[in-house]
Amino acid sequence: MRALAIIFDGFEEVEGIAPFALLRRAGIELTIASKRNEVIGAHSIHLTDISYLAEINYKDYDALLLPGGPHYQFMESYDFAIEIINYFMQKDKIVCAICAAPTILGRLGYLKDKSYTCFTCMNEDFGGIYLDQPVVTDRNLITARSAAASIEFAYEIIKKLAGEEALLSLKERIYDAK
Repeated sequence: MRALAIIFDGFEEVEGIAPFALLRRAGIELTIASKRNEVIGAHSIHLTDISYLAEINYKDYDALLLPGGPHYQFMESYDFAIEIINYFMQKDKIVCAICAAPTILGRLGYLKDKSYTCFTCMNEDFGGIYLDQPVVTDRNLITARSAAASIEFAYEIIKKLAGEEALLSLKERIYDAK
């Protein structure tokens, strides 16, 4: 399984880096892409060696990962990012969004008649069912409420992409189970 993560300056580091690391530990091929090869997070953490979004064939990926943070406003106004989101949603591929990022999906109409969560104060009437839970899965849509849910969010993505067995194996390795 292949996952594509889109980030821009101002992404929430915990919502990106924690899932990125766990997906890679689980053996999921992950490409992190942006407009530049360096991105600065909301708390001034610099990520380098980022793939150029314009050079990615996003149709080759099985899942899309959208961390939250203040960058969501840029992502929402960037036509190419919206093109990618539309493609994944219309093809019923796996879309994973956390914190502020689900609101992009909501404004595009993709949360209508779906169960979802997002950063609580950002919830609007998106026509779906808002659940006050850390992580919500509705078919191929995985949403999470906030940075505090980043690990659980990553676990749900891993389970969806690689299966329960892969998730259990990862948990054994990171918890140092005997």
